[in-house]
Amino acid sequence: MALQCGIVGLPNVGKSTLFNCLSNAKAQAANFPFCTIEPNVGVITVPDERLTKLAELVKPQKVVPNTIEIVDIAGLVKGASQGEGLGNQFLGNIRATNAIIHVLRCFDDGNVIHVDGSVDPIRDKEIIDTELQLKDLETVTKRIQKVEKTAKTGTDKDAKKTFEILSVVKSHLEAGKSARTAPITIEDFEFIEDLSLLTVKPVLYVCNVDEASVNTGNKYVDLVKESVKDENAEVLIISAKIESEIAELEDYEERQMFLADLGLTESGVAKLIRAAYRLLNLSTYFTAGVQEVRAWTITQGFTAPQAAGVIHSDFEKGFIRAEVIKYQDFVTLGSENACKEAGKLGVEGKTYIVEDGDIMHFRFNV
Repeated sequence: MALQCGIVGLPNVGKSTLFNCLSNAKAQAANFPFCTIEPNVGVITVPDERLTKLAELVKPQKVVPNTIEIVDIAGLVKGASQGEGLGNQFLGNIRATNAIIHVLRCFDDGNVIHVDGSVDPIRDKEIIDTELQLKDLETVTKRIQKVEKTAKTGTDKDAKKTFEILSVVKSHLEAGKSARTAPITIEDFEFIEDLSLLTVKPVLYVCNVDEASVNTGNKYVDLVKESVKDENAEVLIISAKIESEIAELEDYEERQMFLADLGLTESGVAKLIRAAYRLLNLSTYFTAGVQEVRAWTITQGFTAPQAAGVIHSDFEKGFIRAEVIKYQDFVTLGSENACKEAGKLGVEGKTYIVEDGDIMHFRFNV
């Protein structure tokens, strides 16, 4: 399940520094591998203490974690929606991602020049929002022109419904608001899903702060939180400067001491990766055996057959049942056999909704 989060932001807000810290994540903690697919795409492990604990109990030959792809998207300037700068490339790269990580500068530093001459995260946010909204407005307007005639004849119900939905979204975009907050239902969005609107994508706002503000935030972070309160978006506080310093430390104990001195329990990079995973509406189930303990990525709400299909399509086609052990039961009792003896192994059918952390074994017949 190759899902991507794109990192966006204006120049000198810390976007590339954070991406570089992600690329060095292997040096920050165990099981944080990173590899480059293209010059600006990295595959990064999702940190999960549950996987580590299962591996300690089962002692498998191999441990396979979940991963997501992070894309460093560059090239935004004012006018990108009209093709200015690398506008078309920038917007095309965003269109290819499943979610957006929007980095905002929330620190003062006279040595780091801001592209617009002053620190103002709300202005920065609105610059990118506006470019994305303008591009979506162009896309929606073109589709309206295409379906309007058919919709008004009343003979095609889907065309009529699509036209109505597009009209609502168009008005919303014209008001300077992103499509994800338009007053339409999830079912309505399915009518225009093929448009791949940029402002429909879920967003995580990352406030890049100075070292003194990493635990408590600051006035800029407060402004960002107030600005996005109606977007149902998470706001994460990170210091790219601290993360770059952590990346330079090779010894694990040194890194932990460094974090402890700052009153932190884990790096911002680890928080960012987990937040990106949540942003994509993903969940994890595990398979645990002596050959391999593995984390599997599924979309939240998947049924047991759908989860089985992530391993192999034959598992879904020939699904018979799923044997399920809850993570906490496995950890408490220590093994699969102990869970069976204690009656903690459940047998579930095709309608079972997989819960995050389930340890599963599938029975199938093709």
